[in-house]
Amino acid sequence: MKNIALVMGSFHKALISEQLEEARETAKELGLNIVEEVWVPGSVEKPLAIKRLLIKDEVDGVVVLGIIEKGGTKHGFTMGQSLMHFVMQLQLDFMKPIGLGVLGPDIENDQMPPRVRPYARAAVEAVAKMF
Repeated sequence: MKNIALVMGSFHKALISEQLEEARETAKELGLNIVEEVWVPGSVEKPLAIKRLLIKDEVDGVVVLGIIEKGGTKHGFTMGQSLMHFVMQLQLDFMKPIGLGVLGPDIENDQMPPRVRPYARAAVEAVAKMF
């Protein structure tokens, strides 16, 4: 059985809690063991949390959940690009899969609810396929 860890952004706590529930259910269906769950304030903190988990021998992969919503500036787009860059780099550095279940960037409030569960499921499935 492979061990995974979850990293969640807490800014949209209610919606991310739904993602977390879906990630747990999907992991169980796929025979993955969740060994740790880490909440962070937002996307800026996710790469450090991911790296701290990937360093651990008992963690075989990580699933990242969150939302980068549309704002009045390009901040969300920049955050999304930065997060994607660091996630890809961490996968290559540690040779462990990372599933990205982050909605956005630039997602609108009305687009969030129908996507939270499918994105979480897809992120867990991606990690499972990469083992």
